[in-house]
Amino acid sequence: MSFAAIRAPLRRQALSTSFKRAELRTSSFRKYSTEAPPAAKSNTGLYVGLGAVVFGGGIAYYLYNSSSETAKATSTGLKSAAQSAKVATNFVPTKADYQKVYNRIAEVIDDAGDYDSAVFICQFDSYSHWFFADGSFGPVVLRLAWHASGTYDKATGTGGSNYATMRFEPESLHGANAGLHVAREVMEKVKQEFSWISYGDLWTLAGVAAVQEMAGPKIPWRPGRIDGFESHVPPDGRLPDASQGASHIRDIFYRMGFDDQEIVALVGAHALGRCHADRSGYDGPWTFSPTMFTNDFYKLLFDEKWVWKKWNGPKQLEDKKTKSLMMLPTDYVLTQDKSFKKYAKAYADDVDLFFKDFSAAFAKLLELGVPTQQFVASEAWIMQTVDEQNS
Repeated sequence: MSFAAIRAPLRRQALSTSFKRAELRTSSFRKYSTEAPPAAKSNTGLYVGLGAVVFGGGIAYYLYNSSSETAKATSTGLKSAAQSAKVATNFVPTKADYQKVYNRIAEVIDDAGDYDSAVFICQFDSYSHWFFADGSFGPVVLRLAWHASGTYDKATGTGGSNYATMRFEPESLHGANAGLHVAREVMEKVKQEFSWISYGDLWTLAGVAAVQEMAGPKIPWRPGRIDGFESHVPPDGRLPDASQGASHIRDIFYRMGFDDQEIVALVGAHALGRCHADRSGYDGPWTFSPTMFTNDFYKLLFDEKWVWKKWNGPKQLEDKKTKSLMMLPTDYVLTQDKSFKKYAKAYADDVDLFFKDFSAAFAKLLELGVPTQQFVASEAWIMQTVDEQNS
């Protein structure tokens, strides 16, 4: 069963007000991208030359299917070089082509109930847990885009969304990425249909689709990321630790180049989804509508009475009234830190302000680590939602 029919009326209601915000959102977008790091010695030129010869024949088949680490590295290099060559010559897919990818992503994440249903029935694993929880892959796909981008370090120019390094085991096994194999495998289904798109572009576009299709704000986005090597994997510890306080949050986000206002806006993504005890250790949703993008996360932070949950898991809070909602220690910090609280309260009171600020901060996040010259468009695009295309 598709959940599109259930959410469609709510989406249309949200969209009726979103058009009034469109001009404000578009004008508020700033071009956030990372300047190219110092040039390093590489075999890119060799790969470009090889790519012209190899892609058309049997060697390409070997490279893409061989289990050899050398073959895998060469395959990655060829794909990365090919992407760079496309950018250099302006030979790239059109916006319409990326809109088709967006549409397919929206279809896949909205049809969670139809995804490998036999697996759901036969075994209780991360897939079934997710399916029975909310019936949408949207929140976990958004988390994939966030975590793939949130490893950026502005001091070293490493990490970020450019190389899609979570494909490799060192990063895929990082504790903060537990459970994201679900999102990567769901997106692989789209990748097989649109093999020309890089994983970095696919995952970040999926994050855009997740927000917009769940009635959130428009997120400016543009393609240009390339697939990198295992050697590009950033060290563990660059993503937020939910058990920590304000100083930790600032250390993590300041390292990427965000300020307090942007930090609070980005945490608002917790309007979507839930924690799973078999992944992060924490358990429960943040809001009563975990597949609708709203400012309820902030409202509930201030409107509900929060108490420490008595259980055998890690420290987390639950609402005293229903005991069905949860907040992480890093969430509750937004009500305790003076600077964070100011912005959190503003977002609780004004959904339009939250949507505007989240859009700008999330667009910035998705471009971290991508050299400006790699982008195929000088200005970011606004992708149409499925409802807008059908109206």
